[in-house]
Amino acid sequence: MLTKEEGRLAVVLAREAIESYLKEGRRIEPSGLPKVFEEKRGVFVTLHRVGDGKELRGCIGFPYPIHPLKEAIVEAAISAAISDPRFPPVSASELEHIVVELTVLTEPTPVRCSPRELPEHIEIGKHGLMVRYGPHQGLLLPQVAPEHGMDEVEFLCHTCLKAGLSPDMWLDERTEVCTFEGQIFEEVEPGGDVVEKSVC
Repeated sequence: MLTKEEGRLAVVLAREAIESYLKEGRRIEPSGLPKVFEEKRGVFVTLHRVGDGKELRGCIGFPYPIHPLKEAIVEAAISAAISDPRFPPVSASELEHIVVELTVLTEPTPVRCSPRELPEHIEIGKHGLMVRYGPHQGLLLPQVAPEHGMDEVEFLCHTCLKAGLSPDMWLDERTEVCTFEGQIFEEVEPGGDVVEKSVC
């Protein structure tokens, strides 16, 4: 778990990485951060445009702890801003309307049960889901289900859809379903204070 201050630093780093890249074309090299930023962690950066409501503008990250946290944050933040195929790239002028959210992940763990028992092993508001079938893989963060009013079955179906599969593929025994948890930090307003977000 990150402390509140470490979470604040993580979000600040994500914003700095985006601003530096969009305004100067430069990838920052973070230094002087607490030791936790040297640990390998999975992380996702989510960008929302605020104004009349809250509109998703990008979400990309690393499900597995393959990079030190500081490097994963920089890469995920830049990718969320410019490489999410669902959206046009964020412009530098748009940043003043963008709220940065960062989720630090536990390592995804396969759920060992029969497919029909899967909903019983998922806790909405606590678990994120990852579905894998052959070359297909899809992930939804823990905050997605409560934010969209999904129950366990709907969460499984939407994760399958995210993977490019039919919504009921979680019932196929060849499909691997993993759960993970996330610690979420978010700006209150663009470039503003950072709070730890509860999704329960």
